[in-house]
Amino acid sequence: MKKKVDEPDFEPIVTVTRAELVEEQIRAYLKKKKLKLGDPIPKETELAESLGVSRNVIREALSRFRMLGLIESRKKRGMVLTKPDIMNGLERVLDPNLLDRETLLDIFEMRLVLEMGLAELLFIKKTPKDVADLEKIVHKKSGQNSIKFNLEHEVEFHSRLYEITGNETLHRFQRLLLPIFQFVTDEEAHHKKPPRKGKVDHQQLVEIIKDGNPLSFRQGMYDHLEPHFEWISQRKK
Repeated sequence: MKKKVDEPDFEPIVTVTRAELVEEQIRAYLKKKKLKLGDPIPKETELAESLGVSRNVIREALSRFRMLGLIESRKKRGMVLTKPDIMNGLERVLDPNLLDRETLLDIFEMRLVLEMGLAELLFIKKTPKDVADLEKIVHKKSGQNSIKFNLEHEVEFHSRLYEITGNETLHRFQRLLLPIFQFVTDEEAHHKKPPRKGKVDHQQLVEIIKDGNPLSFRQGMYDHLEPHFEWISQRKK
């Protein structure tokens, strides 16, 4: 009986388009030249001649840079490097209707991690007005207990925490996560009754922000979010 020969290990062949190759070359050029915002880049004709491809291929490659906000055309200057809007692409695709369930759950986990990490920025940036605003949000909760109101209250309170950090990119990202709240609420309710409340509520979090420190806030936020972490742990089993 012939001994079975092990099949050789090969990496799958990946087909790369000419536009993708040109895109890589242009990225390498930008890094090598250390170009800064506002600096011009070579014209389409120059790029086509240097890279030995047609202008159509160059246009396709450059369109990817434009889509990312890395370049734009200026009168009398041609194409220049611009400040990219790093959240723009996410804003286009971060929609529960466009993403699969596992991706949405991964994004929700990211939200939990972010909120655990707000502590230092909160205590650096907070003002008496910020604390007063949080207290007003908490007082709205009194006597209200519908699922719809609880979700809105959760969003309003946590959104204000992001605002206090003063980090606009972080706050924009948080706003992108808002549609995920409803999705996860529905998921939790589908598997069992809504999760129990955390050991620390919003009022207690406000008290920690007033009189505590980043370490006590992180612990308080964990105790507040712990039911979600528990639900995630059970889901992964």
